[in-house]
Amino acid sequence: MPSPSAINLYDTDMNIVLVSIAAFLATFLGGLFALRFKDKLHLILGFSAGALIGVAFFDLLPEALELSAGHIGTSTIALSIALGFATYLILDRMFFMHCHEDGHEHRGHFGAGALSFHSFLDGIAIGVAFHVSTAVGAVVAAAVLAHDFSDGVNTVSMILRHGGERRRALKWLAVDALAPVVGVLSTFIIPIPSEAIAPILAIFCGFFLYIGASDLLPESHHQHPTRWTSLATVAGMALIWAAIHFAGV
Repeated sequence: MPSPSAINLYDTDMNIVLVSIAAFLATFLGGLFALRFKDKLHLILGFSAGALIGVAFFDLLPEALELSAGHIGTSTIALSIALGFATYLILDRMFFMHCHEDGHEHRGHFGAGALSFHSFLDGIAIGVAFHVSTAVGAVVAAAVLAHDFSDGVNTVSMILRHGGERRRALKWLAVDALAPVVGVLSTFIIPIPSEAIAPILAIFCGFFLYIGASDLLPESHHQHPTRWTSLATVAGMALIWAAIHFAGV
């Protein structure tokens, strides 16, 4: 007869597997939603801009500060955010804008890659949290799942926004959907100290602030009435806040 500790370990592993599957499905469904309604791309871009800014302010920043407590000063976290913002700005201004035929698509690939790596870190967060306790894992998983749908929307929006076709958007969507699963599995192999994750989260906070405010947001207003796109942006921010807030209750 298996011991109670062995049963608890089995239950934890099963919970992690189920959450990984849910994260994959939520992300993929979000991307399919964006592809289905791509004729409303300006509204989707407006929502995506708000969602990315919301993830930066309401998810990445608080999590980076929490994980860095007692290990890294807030000034270092602020510097990491600025570094992420400045790095993306330099790449955008000095590389992406001066590429030739595929330069526009390079920007989409880099943005989708950043989103996918963020999803990978989400998977690590889920795995680490469940190894701490089932209760902590459930809270973190709820927060991650709450914005996985918008992650899928954002990834597809980045590709479509920069001239990519449906096939390429689906490829990046698959990468983004698989990323949290890979992140979860990695925690079974390589332990990740929380103090190493905090600066990375802060850097991605800077990435997402730039992408949302300097790329997606201006494009969402281009040749379209600003009323509905502005409402879509606010809705994106509000949805992320509500999802993370109520998931943490």
